[in-house]
Amino acid sequence: MARPVTFRHVMEYAVFRVCLGVLRLLPERWALTLGGALGWFAGAVVRVRRDVTDANIARSFPDRDQRWRDRIALASYRNLGREGVASFLFASESPERVIERTPNPTGAEPLHEAVKNGLGAILLTGHLGNWELAGAAVAARGVPLAAVAVRQTNRLFDDDLMHNRARLGISIIRRGDAPLDVIRTLRAGRVAGLVADQNARRGGLFVDFLGTPASTARGPALLALRANVPLFLGSCVAMDGEPGRYRCEIEEITCERTGNLHEDVRRLTAAHVSALAERVRRDPGQYFWQHRRW
Repeated sequence: MARPVTFRHVMEYAVFRVCLGVLRLLPERWALTLGGALGWFAGAVVRVRRDVTDANIARSFPDRDQRWRDRIALASYRNLGREGVASFLFASESPERVIERTPNPTGAEPLHEAVKNGLGAILLTGHLGNWELAGAAVAARGVPLAAVAVRQTNRLFDDDLMHNRARLGISIIRRGDAPLDVIRTLRAGRVAGLVADQNARRGGLFVDFLGTPASTARGPALLALRANVPLFLGSCVAMDGEPGRYRCEIEEITCERTGNLHEDVRRLTAAHVSALAERVRRDPGQYFWQHRRW
């Protein structure tokens, strides 16, 4: 059943469209710089979730001094603002333009091979760089992607997101319907995409993430093992000195099988979390430290 649209929803969406229209009038570099400045303001002046951000960085990099941690915190806020603007600006672009922004992704061949052979696959990403663009970069290259996503409270925003994703060939699996729909996606030889670094709380497996045990959803590893499909980790991080262009990396995640499903799920989960942690260490200023991962 579709959610009702309230007057407040209409006004929120109208303000959003006006702001987006203004951003599109600016040169792209200016718009992205403005987004970064707004992110910096949120972190340095308003201090939105600054306590969470600082605690997460200190926990993950205990050997670094306070000056370095502060620099990474503000870089993270700038990245969040810049890539938020980028996601809105790039949402209506053609697949060809998305490919131009994400040249020469590394490690994509095994994913394409899995799709070509009709196997299906699970593609994970984390809150690193521009995670919205990570899915778009894959879909723009012809990979049939179904992304697991939460339904937005404002149906107008939700419809907008659905339309823009559909233009790139991305279908949506709603979070509540995820297990069955992911299985159907895999059986059809398609790729299921999920953001996999959220706190799973009591229902998750605790595996090491940047030096601290973090509750992680066991679903991706469990589905990959039961369906016998490959599991991949993908990310897109902004290139230094090249606004609007991204370095994309895809890696197949494997683990040694023991024959014990519970143990294999734990091993595969730990492996994909470890792979994401390594990428975060390479680009800590582009990670979303503001979320309560632990």
